[in-house]
Amino acid sequence: MSEGTTSMRYPDLIAPVHRALVEAGIPDGAATWLAMLTGIVIVFTVMALLSKVLARLLFLTLKRMSARTESSFDDHLLRYRLHRYVARVVPLMASYNLVPIVFQGMAGWIPIVERLFHVFFIVLFVRIARAVLRAARDNSRDRAAFRDKPLDSYVQVITLIMYLVAGVLIFSQLTGQSALTFLTAMGAASAVLLLVFKDTIMGFVASIQISANDMVRVDDWIEMPKYGADGDVTEINLTTVKVRNWDNTITTVPTYALIVDSFKNWRGMTESGGRRIKRSILVKISSIRHLLPEELDHLRQVRLLRTYIDERVAEIARHNTEHHVDERLPINGRRLTNVGLYRKYIEMYISAHPGIHKGMSLMVRQLAPNEHGLPLEIYCFANNTGWTEYEGTMADIFDHLLAVNTFFHIEVFESPAADDVRMAMRSIAERKG
Repeated sequence: MSEGTTSMRYPDLIAPVHRALVEAGIPDGAATWLAMLTGIVIVFTVMALLSKVLARLLFLTLKRMSARTESSFDDHLLRYRLHRYVARVVPLMASYNLVPIVFQGMAGWIPIVERLFHVFFIVLFVRIARAVLRAARDNSRDRAAFRDKPLDSYVQVITLIMYLVAGVLIFSQLTGQSALTFLTAMGAASAVLLLVFKDTIMGFVASIQISANDMVRVDDWIEMPKYGADGDVTEINLTTVKVRNWDNTITTVPTYALIVDSFKNWRGMTESGGRRIKRSILVKISSIRHLLPEELDHLRQVRLLRTYIDERVAEIARHNTEHHVDERLPINGRRLTNVGLYRKYIEMYISAHPGIHKGMSLMVRQLAPNEHGLPLEIYCFANNTGWTEYEGTMADIFDHLLAVNTFFHIEVFESPAADDVRMAMRSIAERKG
């Protein structure tokens, strides 16, 4: 190999290396390989250093921008290492332009290496786009308008589309076939693909329906007994919805299950500002009776009942007089009962309670008597929807109501305990003795 030919085959970068190897007695073929490998090492080393320098410069630039701006977008860009990916663009382009020089001694390799570089460009573009998408998603989460939206689903759909497009382009580069050829082959295998990506496709459709109909948001409290889910939604993505249950376990529900199965969303309760209280006090039926005049006088001392008792006594007296009722028998005419007055007291007490929502339904009603007595159901709404505060309000109300029932000469039903049975047996034994 003459010096002129060598210079033409290995201009600038490789020619001196090849010439030195040949002069050292290495055969031309081996010298060609060694010169090419040397060129690859030199280019890789220089470009790696250049990438490090550019990445550092971009990092400092984004850091300054982050300090000067109120937006968190640049912070998220740093977190997802966008500066590293962008810093590789210039070295990759420079390396691509050096391929004909480094591989000039083996011209057959040039098209193959150039195709590999095309693949690298595609992969790098996808990684840059993915970092920007994730940063945009996290930045949107910082805003109240997007905090409860299924942003993960949107990002995953866009990412999936990018991967599919990138896969088609990479196939085209590696095989030398057009993208249309690949898509035609994909069409023939569509049945298999539909089976493989069934959950992804169903999840994609479900995500669109969930978002369009505003069925579920992040931080919603949902109940889905079929999947054992009862807690707050922490994440909604393309294929799964994660629910943190009240015992801090995590339940994963398929996204499409929210479309095909029923579930309860407590968001309406939270947004309304009132949480329902629906609980009964079981009154022992044998303790229900009319109130005597002296008992009514005693109950007039109750501030909440004073006006009500006076009005009701006057109304009943007027009714009984108009209808000439013989009041010597309690069964004749109308009279106040202890359970009726107790029910009215409960209603007034709840209405005046600071923990009860005044703009929502409130009532105390009798349910059908059963083997446990007469249920007095309290139906109202607490004005604090937090679990702890709600339970505290409800407990405070029932603590009071159960403590004052004897004031109305009412007994509350409870199943006999062991002490009750022993006392009854002792009483029977004493009577026999």
